[in-house]
Amino acid sequence: MSNEPRTIRLDPADNVSVALDALAVGDKEHSAGVAAVSSIPAGHKMAVESIAKGDAVRKFNQIIGFASNVITPGQHVHTQNCVFEPFERDYQFGVDAKNTDYVATDQQATFQGFCRANGRIGTRNYIGILSSVNCSATVIKQMADRLNYSGVLDQYPNIDGVVAFAHGSGCGMDMNGEGFGNLQRVMHGFAGHPNFAAVVMVGLGCEVFQISMFKEAFGLEEGKNFVTLVMQEMGGSRKTIEEGVRRIEEILPTANEATRETVPASELTVALQCGGSDGYSGITANPAMGAAADLLVRHGGSAILAETPEIYGAEHLLTRRAASREVGEKLVERIKWWENYTAMHGGVMDNNPSPGNKAGGLTTILEKSLGAAAKGGTTNLNGVFRYAEPIGASKGFLFMDSPGYDPCSITGEVASGANLVCFSTGRGSAFGFKPAPSIKLATNTAMYDKLEEDMDINCGPVVDEGRSIEAMGMEIFDFWLQVASGKPSKSEALGYGDHEFVPWQVGTVM
Repeated sequence: MSNEPRTIRLDPADNVSVALDALAVGDKEHSAGVAAVSSIPAGHKMAVESIAKGDAVRKFNQIIGFASNVITPGQHVHTQNCVFEPFERDYQFGVDAKNTDYVATDQQATFQGFCRANGRIGTRNYIGILSSVNCSATVIKQMADRLNYSGVLDQYPNIDGVVAFAHGSGCGMDMNGEGFGNLQRVMHGFAGHPNFAAVVMVGLGCEVFQISMFKEAFGLEEGKNFVTLVMQEMGGSRKTIEEGVRRIEEILPTANEATRETVPASELTVALQCGGSDGYSGITANPAMGAAADLLVRHGGSAILAETPEIYGAEHLLTRRAASREVGEKLVERIKWWENYTAMHGGVMDNNPSPGNKAGGLTTILEKSLGAAAKGGTTNLNGVFRYAEPIGASKGFLFMDSPGYDPCSITGEVASGANLVCFSTGRGSAFGFKPAPSIKLATNTAMYDKLEEDMDINCGPVVDEGRSIEAMGMEIFDFWLQVASGKPSKSEALGYGDHEFVPWQVGTVM
């Protein structure tokens, strides 16, 4: 193998090349024979032709920014000379939609899941405790701690644990506002999530989020799998904790009766996520995750892409795959909402990417979005959903509106129905999520080697060894089935997942 630094020009129409290895002055980019005129870090871009001031900078044969001054061949292309500017996108609804080559039902892949009474399938078997409001957060955490650390769960090996889901909202909000609607849908999605054997919801009593109103709005009835407690009615914190522990101890024997059964991969719904992205993300891990998502769709399952600000500038590629014009227009409506939302608060869409993203080679939101959208694979976009809106019987590739903040976005995807999470990272994001196990993909080998204890799969071989995206996607898909069947992911083994529940707060705090 050559010891020369590697570069890759992702499309012949691109006017930049990506440095897979760090380039020193004089190192050549071989597609155009251009030599670097300055040092260029790994994952960053080098100009392979002259770019006039104001002209588009192109990567993936797409616009990733505009030259803020003249860029000459061999120069480092980054924030010092490439900037975000709005531009018109041609959405062309559905022009790339195509028939999906589904796997025959009797040939579908399988995993070992928990079959719930309502027909839904879980990948884990937790007991969940939800706080309706921040005021009950301490109570639910003490309930969970008492059960998890008392040794009582040792008698119930089929239960994965008791998890408290506290948050900072539930009061001081408009009952008719978007933020309240978000919280209601999150609570509804978690209350009936198939990764729970049972759920206990605890409120204070005087908050805006009234449990009685919530149950009425969603037609929820209490029973052995859903219990509610109100602190002001129970007589205070201590009595609520004691009663909650007692109720859960009554639930444990029945919850432990759940055992894994062979179910088809069509029962798997994966939340597609990326965080701490870098210049490799759109080349290795994200398209490989997209290939795995394509496989899941072919086997009848569902894959949910989210993080609306992180598809901004790439949404026109998704609308081309929309199964209908209505689906495509729903996505564009969400993009317009975000433009208005950020402007209302004095921000711009290019406030994303983060400093870490930029250090990893991503210059603008347009570039970051093109890489992030690759997680969605190539199949038709079958639906667009509000934050935490249940996907119900919808199958295939779907999109859910959410912020780009990973805990908040994944909270919504799990509430929508995801029973597994796949998360790519180039910088080394530390993340896990309960009740849905989170699988971490490393975009590059250097980071994987440094943080191997946190990463499940290294996608670096795509550039290091010439491994195909399809082969990498198959490895990811197979690993999804293993983790769905009970194999612990790295983040689970490290104990992540207790602090990442973050419902999306929108609107005025009253």
